[in-house]
Amino acid sequence: MLNIGVMVSGGGTNLQAILDKIDAGKLPGCRVVTVVSSKPGVNALERARNHGIPTAVISRKSFDNPETYDEALIAHMKAHDVQLVVLAGFLSLLGEKFIEKYRNAIINVHPSLIPAFCGKGHYGLIPHIKALEYGVRVTGATVHFVEPEYDSGPIILQKAVEVHDGDTPETLQRRVMEQAEWEILPQAIGLFSQGKLRVEGRHVRILE
Repeated sequence: MLNIGVMVSGGGTNLQAILDKIDAGKLPGCRVVTVVSSKPGVNALERARNHGIPTAVISRKSFDNPETYDEALIAHMKAHDVQLVVLAGFLSLLGEKFIEKYRNAIINVHPSLIPAFCGKGHYGLIPHIKALEYGVRVTGATVHFVEPEYDSGPIILQKAVEVHDGDTPETLQRRVMEQAEWEILPQAIGLFSQGKLRVEGRHVRILE
């Protein structure tokens, strides 16, 4: 059984997508054992509680420095025997100590086709605003392993989504979530659980 710790900061739609796939039997051998939020009162925590999943709020602001924050996160994940950390709309920057502890076992979903519209400050609606400003005809989502810099790390999966005439950031965001994020994030979890992901330098090879 693969124990998954999901880290969130907001509504938890990607968390829900994972839970729905597990409930539907499409992620056999996977279970979410804890949900950690960077702030209290977010809807993602309610989604977790509705599934009987233990939750915690571990805020970067509560710690004097990144090292003690990392130590608190590591202690929490170890207490729940977490083997894969999934960032599902998590907006805090993780420190090197935490990333090294879970090297090649932390994945993130980002609402663009990296390297487009990514990096510090590119979260929420901003990647979609930028996509519309640039006039791209195709955007999408990326799942990647996490390294210390924002939206860096070897890419696992990407899925393209068409930009429609008349799109607003909100309509584009919704389409990217529905057509890409909610599909490739659970898919990447499934590949990890089956031992089918091999990191080779900057690249990820998907094994048959």
